[in-house]
Amino acid sequence: MEQPASYWIKKLNLFSHPEGGYFREVYRSEELIAHLPGRYNGLRSFSTSIYFLLPGDQFSAFHRIQSDETWHFYAGCALKIFILGGENHYEKIILGPDNSDIPIFQYTITRGKWFAAKPVQINSYTLLGCTVAPGFDFSDFELGEYNRLSCIFPAQAELLKKYCRK
Repeated sequence: MEQPASYWIKKLNLFSHPEGGYFREVYRSEELIAHLPGRYNGLRSFSTSIYFLLPGDQFSAFHRIQSDETWHFYAGCALKIFILGGENHYEKIILGPDNSDIPIFQYTITRGKWFAAKPVQINSYTLLGCTVAPGFDFSDFELGEYNRLSCIFPAQAELLKKYCRK
């Protein structure tokens, strides 16, 4: 029997995330990278990882970070990930058991791309792990704004309206 989202939130000691959903950091490398590209404003851990749970009635708002981020499916329903980048590049990935011939259980969003996510079932949830390398730092996190992103990606204005918080 599948546990409800509230079970995992309590069991894994998850907290609200600014982009939506719940999270808790579970790993941060003790080793630091000293020489990084200019987009970073200091040292970063080699790698970090979190648990991330997104209830079916919530969404992860469009955001981007300065590092690559790999999402790993653990439990619940499949997750739609919407990715924007470059010159009007749009991609939709279904992460998890989507009943296709080749399900995707992990996917990497490369640095600097805007992305949002939503579970495919409103009465369910998606439990994930997210691994970031070089490691995550909130100073590398940028929450998307509809007015700005809709000018950059006009063909995706409706999607942005649905998955931006401001």
